[in-house]
Amino acid sequence: MYMVTLVLLAIDALAMIVLVLLQSGKSAGLSGAISGGAEQLFGKQKARGIDAFMHKATIVTAVLFFVLTFLLGYILNQ
Repeated sequence: MYMVTLVLLAIDALAMIVLVLLQSGKSAGLSGAISGGAEQLFGKQKARGIDAFMHKATIVTAVLFFVLTFLLGYILNQ
C-alpha cells in the first residue's frame, strides 16, 4: 500500500507541475498590461476552452496531491 501511494503521489506531482507550466499567465498579452486587475473585478471570462480545462485539471491534481499526502502520512503512522 505504501509503494502504490508513493508512486501515485509522484505521478500526481509531475502532472501538476506540467499543468502549471503549460498554463498562460493571467495578464498575458497587451490587454493585461492596460486593464490590470479590472478584468477580474468585473468578471470578464477570459479562460475558454483549453485554458479552462487546464485550470480545472490543476485544481483536481492539487486536491488529489493533498489527499495522497495525508494518506501516505496515515500509512506511515501505523
